[in-house]
Amino acid sequence: MEKGSFSVEWLAQSSRGGAPEMSGSPPQTPPSVPADTPRDREAAERRSPGREAEPVGTAPGRSRTKFSAAQLQELERSFREQRYIRAGEKRRLAAALNLSQSQIKTWFQNRRMKFKRQTQDAR
Repeated sequence: MEKGSFSVEWLAQSSRGGAPEMSGSPPQTPPSVPADTPRDREAAERRSPGREAEPVGTAPGRSRTKFSAAQLQELERSFREQRYIRAGEKRRLAAALNLSQSQIKTWFQNRRMKFKRQTQDAR
């Protein structure tokens, strides 16, 4: 093995604490044994006892924002006027609705996708 070149197998083994394979052939793993990847470890942790099952793809510790009826009404009104929100309007809405600018931006992105799906379905 050349100095400075790392194989995928070597990196995988070194991250698990195992000795790197120095032979030119990759380690032989039976097809029935799943690969030990970070994703596999995360899935196993989610299934472990004592932890509640989380839907795949959710950020840990971040719950879904539940908008109030008043917030939704103001966001929808703003969306009807302009589908793409400007920075000033985003700041104004965030302050008025007690939401972060990121939440406003994300709501508009999601609302545009919903609008796109609705218009495509109507065809």
